[in-house]
Amino acid sequence: MYATVQELVDALTPEEKIGQLFIIRPDALDLTLPQETINDAKADGVTMLTDAMRETLQAYPVGGICQFGKNITDPEQLAQFNADLQAASRTPLFIAVDEEGGAVARLANHPAFDLPQYESAAAVGASGDPADACAMGQTIGAYLKEYGFNMDFAPDADVNTNPDNPIIGTRAFSSDATTAAEMAAAAADGLRSGLQAGGVRCCAKHFPGHGDTAEDSHTALAVTYKTLDELQACELLPFAADTGLHAVMVGHIAAPNVTGDGTPATLSPQLVALIPDAENTLIVTDSLAMDAITAAYTPGEAAVQALQAGCDVLLMPNSLPEAYAAVLEAVQNGTISEERLDRSVNKILLYKQQFAS
Repeated sequence: MYATVQELVDALTPEEKIGQLFIIRPDALDLTLPQETINDAKADGVTMLTDAMRETLQAYPVGGICQFGKNITDPEQLAQFNADLQAASRTPLFIAVDEEGGAVARLANHPAFDLPQYESAAAVGASGDPADACAMGQTIGAYLKEYGFNMDFAPDADVNTNPDNPIIGTRAFSSDATTAAEMAAAAADGLRSGLQAGGVRCCAKHFPGHGDTAEDSHTALAVTYKTLDELQACELLPFAADTGLHAVMVGHIAAPNVTGDGTPATLSPQLVALIPDAENTLIVTDSLAMDAITAAYTPGEAAVQALQAGCDVLLMPNSLPEAYAAVLEAVQNGTISEERLDRSVNKILLYKQQFAS
């Protein structure tokens, strides 16, 4: 129907453009659920698309959905749920998941699925052979595609330089920056190989590097005390590799010896600008419902400031209605220009075009 992405962008209303910026949990489509329940991994999750959720998707035409373990009961349910979500959206959705292999694998670690399991990225990285990481990516990409996913928030491109890090550890391929870069690049190649038929888009994380921090950004702001030169010599190497990753997740990580303050990277123009080829990279925030953000920012403040910092995709705000309304108001009053909005929407739709064609 539309010859170019620009024509599609031009055909969207401002409200639809703003919707494209958001990837949410499917639970956020149920407006009767309290935010605490939406965020709670142990609470019951929504596992099918109801008529009320379809109406929410029309009112808040989001750009994507991220599934979690609580949204999955069995293979047939998951495939149907993802298909129904996709069919209910006027614009193709990102259907995303965290499937790194190892401890973070929503499908492979689910008892209802009989899928290949990996001990950890670190175990794969220990071989020193990028072909092993590529094979892992190919395997994961193929089974995610089978269940209707088109984006994986992987690979983990962190360098595990702090042995006391409470959140990364064996999720990283290595404590050596060069090895981590080679392995993450190979895993990305594997994930997206045969994209149309058997792969998915990937998103490297957590820029500018979560492996050196002593905090878990789920519960507190993470901090790296390295200088810019030190980051460039280590943590930034996997993100600088010529991998064609094309999407990067920015973490809630402050770098005071780079920026001079404690602003998390997700909200820092100075840190987001360090992403290689940022102009042509889809820049995704880490979950905006994590305590590192919610302790200091309202949902609206976090959403607007992330866009002002240069992020394109707002992941799981702590209130979709509040964040959406704040961005809409910011566009309407000129705080965020229409040109700035269109720039992100163009990148999002270009990325989607690669799996929707």
